[in-house]
Amino acid sequence: MAHDTNSRGLIAKKGIELLTFGTPNGFKVAILLEELREAYGMDYTFQNVNIFENIQKEPWFVSLNPNAKIPLIVDHDKGGYAVMESSAIINYLVRHYDTGYKFHFEDSLEACTAEQWLLWQTSGIGPAQAQANFFYRFHHTRQPFPIQRFVGETERCYGILNARLSTRDYIAGPGRGQYSIADIALWPFVESAGVTGIEISKFPNVFQWWERIATRPAIKRGMCVPSGKPFMYGYEAMKKKREEDPEGFEAAEEPLRSALEDARMEFGYVYKSP
Repeated sequence: MAHDTNSRGLIAKKGIELLTFGTPNGFKVAILLEELREAYGMDYTFQNVNIFENIQKEPWFVSLNPNAKIPLIVDHDKGGYAVMESSAIINYLVRHYDTGYKFHFEDSLEACTAEQWLLWQTSGIGPAQAQANFFYRFHHTRQPFPIQRFVGETERCYGILNARLSTRDYIAGPGRGQYSIADIALWPFVESAGVTGIEISKFPNVFQWWERIATRPAIKRGMCVPSGKPFMYGYEAMKKKREEDPEGFEAAEEPLRSALEDARMEFGYVYKSP
């Protein structure tokens, strides 16, 4: 598995080339590629596209993805065919390379169920959590309305997922479910819930599902693409920070929590989820 950092152009001549960065949407494609590599021996090339340096907005990248966002794949074995949008990438990869239906479904109804949850991640929990991350943690000032609005919507989505998993081990599939692209797409967002100030243990079914999937080797490898190390805002990483430096951790996190609570009180926020 070759890789490069900020090459300003494609680096592979064959196979799948992944252009990505350390975000949940970027991680989910890397995880699927790692699963395909483990299941079928399918290798791939990846490179880091540093979005903080706006590399994704450079002409060479925009020529491949007009939306100028990561992740992006290029299938060199199919004439350099480029696929943008993470859910489209996931569907493309399983349709072409998951020939044994290990991560998606041959049955059309089960396939539709998995795709519904895949798209729910793209249109629901993903955008809400991304905005919650920004306004809760990364914006230079604490703005009450968007903090409570987006954290609240993210919590609502976690409640939906918690209800879905109340009688299931995995999100899609017959019976108690089968590990699939639906789980792969959602897991990196749950893994990074701490960025948003959400404690996933408050959603017990989600937490058990998260633990169940966290043990998969491909999950661990995929979360290290493209940086080569675990995600700094992952559940275990943040837990380790809290344990190693409780005073420093609390000093950083307490103002964020306080701003959220103040915002909730100001706008009368009450958690609700179906």
